[in-house]
Amino acid sequence: MPASSFIKNNPKLKKLVHRLIIPKNEARPREWVKLFVNPFVHTQKKGSVIKDRTRIDLVPFNKFILGRNSTIEDFSTVNNGVGDLIIGDNTLVGMSNVLIGPVTIGNNVILAQNVVVSGLNHEYKDISIPIKDQPVTTALITIEDDCWIAANVVITAGVTIGKHSVVAAGSVVTKDVPPYSVAAGNPARIIKQYDENLKDWASVK
Repeated sequence: MPASSFIKNNPKLKKLVHRLIIPKNEARPREWVKLFVNPFVHTQKKGSVIKDRTRIDLVPFNKFILGRNSTIEDFSTVNNGVGDLIIGDNTLVGMSNVLIGPVTIGNNVILAQNVVVSGLNHEYKDISIPIKDQPVTTALITIEDDCWIAANVVITAGVTIGKHSVVAAGSVVTKDVPPYSVAAGNPARIIKQYDENLKDWASVK
């Protein structure tokens, strides 16, 4: 049995290892993990850049991949604590973005400023337990190739943004966006789609 499976199947050992990696009540891994473990288990491909003032909350037991010639700008937070975080080639993660896995972002994607993409949710059903002590749920967010996510957008867990789509500034995306669409609003709805016959973008009524 692989060591990772052995740890996951042993609750006490799993808790101990987790505490060694991340201090209690925190999301940021200990400095030794960032310096001596993560560089050997995560993938940052040729030409990619993570700016100095990015918050790197990465653990070794989930994937982090940053594709070729991609950039994560200053003041952003990247977190793979509850799910893999995979970013494709030639993609820009703008200033002050928050990316919480599980998230997969394709190639040639633009995320503008203050975008929140979180595949995590907190449970709240049991009113006898504080929300902070209840379990978390996760659902993969996928942003396909060639998308533009404008400033101040929130994308919620489980959503897929289809290829070559645009999400307008300030939108809150709670449902899938089909490929070649423009979505806007809170909650976001489709306002335009590319019409192959017209070879143009057409409004959706």
